[in-house]
Amino acid sequence: MKRIIPVVIALLLMVIIGGVYFGGQLWDKYSYSSEEADLDEYYNVTGNQLAIILQDEMVEEKAVQKDGNVYFDLDTVKQYLNEGFYADYNERKLLYTTAVDTAVAAFDQTGYSDGNGDVPTSYVVCYPDGDKLYVAAEYVRKFTNYEYFCYDRHLQVYTQWGVKEIMTVSKDTQVRTLGGVKSPVVRQLKRDEIVEILDQMDKWSLVKTSDSVIGYVENKRLTGLSTEIETPVTDYEAPEYTSIGMEKKVSLGFHSVGAAAGNASLDEMLAESDGAINVIAPTWFSLSDEEGGFISYGDASYVKKAHDKGLQVWGVWDNFNYTASTGTPVDLLQALSRTSVRNRLVEEIVNTSLELNLEGVNIDFEGLTQECGEHYIQFLRELSVACRKQGLVLSVDNYVPFRFNDFYRLDIQGQIADYVVIMGYDEHWSGSQDPGSVASIGYVTNGLSKTLEQVPAQKVVNALPFYMILWKTEGADVTDQYITIRNLDDFLQRTGIEPVWDEETGQNYAEWEADSASYRIWLEDEESLRVKLNVMIAQNIGGVAVWRLGYGNASAWELIRNYAGL
Repeated sequence: MKRIIPVVIALLLMVIIGGVYFGGQLWDKYSYSSEEADLDEYYNVTGNQLAIILQDEMVEEKAVQKDGNVYFDLDTVKQYLNEGFYADYNERKLLYTTAVDTAVAAFDQTGYSDGNGDVPTSYVVCYPDGDKLYVAAEYVRKFTNYEYFCYDRHLQVYTQWGVKEIMTVSKDTQVRTLGGVKSPVVRQLKRDEIVEILDQMDKWSLVKTSDSVIGYVENKRLTGLSTEIETPVTDYEAPEYTSIGMEKKVSLGFHSVGAAAGNASLDEMLAESDGAINVIAPTWFSLSDEEGGFISYGDASYVKKAHDKGLQVWGVWDNFNYTASTGTPVDLLQALSRTSVRNRLVEEIVNTSLELNLEGVNIDFEGLTQECGEHYIQFLRELSVACRKQGLVLSVDNYVPFRFNDFYRLDIQGQIADYVVIMGYDEHWSGSQDPGSVASIGYVTNGLSKTLEQVPAQKVVNALPFYMILWKTEGADVTDQYITIRNLDDFLQRTGIEPVWDEETGQNYAEWEADSASYRIWLEDEESLRVKLNVMIAQNIGGVAVWRLGYGNASAWELIRNYAGL
């Protein structure tokens, strides 16, 4: 018996030790951790930064607190809240242009100004820091329907409102970084608190608390699933963009005027078009320097004669004819990136148009770089306000849209301009050394389809080419020559070629060899124009433009007249 007792005691000790060990293992596995999360690490913030919770997700960008106010950097404002803000870093101004006015705030200053005068604010509207401009959240609210709530390390931002699912906390518990009792605690939850349910799983739910802390809570601590309708913010009512539209479809003829003497050709141009147009657009104005100067061939007697013929006159303002005629380049970026120059341009355009009694303005700024895009759009915004106040039609010429030129922002143009003109040609162009059609039907159709995704159909005007290109290939050299519809019959008779219809391009096509060279030409003629006009009819767009007067013949103009119902 004495021998057995030590054995029993040893066994009991082993059982106790094993129980303690395995109990500890079970405790470690199933007990609730009280470790608190490092909130700076959780929100990935330092110093005066605030994490941004946009709707129900934390975005990468941060807000900051300064002098008791919340600020976003301008890129964040544009990406998530309102892309209408524009910064002039040259003259240190922040602008916001609506349909009727422009608000201007100076960097590092309180208050701003608009058409009604100076407006005070209790905070600095915006300030630069490094390569970023920070804008006060309260200032953004003056032009944007959104709301924000500021907490210790994060900011809740709402731009959309709907119906959310909510549940009640049934027992004191914790919000954790992950689903699991060992995950660090982000926040303590009290019984009867209400949380929003973002995602519900078997044992845990992703929730957002009343102070916008997002994390995981055990399902057994939640009860009473229901819904709640959120109340949208509607404090800001943007002024309405109104448009001037013609009663009939636009039928616009571009009149190429390279000098004042060119105005004398008006009678000839009108005789050729023979009543097929209701708008004439003379190329009168061209940017001549980076300070807003323009050359002008405008002529009041020309305008009166056009009016006597029942035509509207929309003056064309471009950025290339002065350079082409003088060889002096004009830096459009340098001009448009300064508010004082844009103001001068807008004033010049509007005042000149009114002095000449024009009905409209046609902007033809080509060859823009992507860097210039935002400045160009701000220029158009400001010009649209001035034109709208004076009752001037604003039309804007554009390339056929592709991804590489999307900084021309047809979507914004479709809102602020009266007509968006698509130059439905230059699929292949003179000097490109790339033989092909000037405007195949696929090119035109795709261009219109992409435009109509961004611009209301009644504002879209498609410009047709009254010309084509004869391509000559001799060895490795490729040269080209313009052929107009007006002289096409003479060209065909002289060369003796017989074009054949090409279904893919929707054009008559010819190729031949002569004098050790090969020639190719895709014709613009009555048949190709009819195909394009049929597409335009099917799309029910706002009208047609023609490049250019002096290039057409009777049958081509008859097609335009019938299309426009003139």
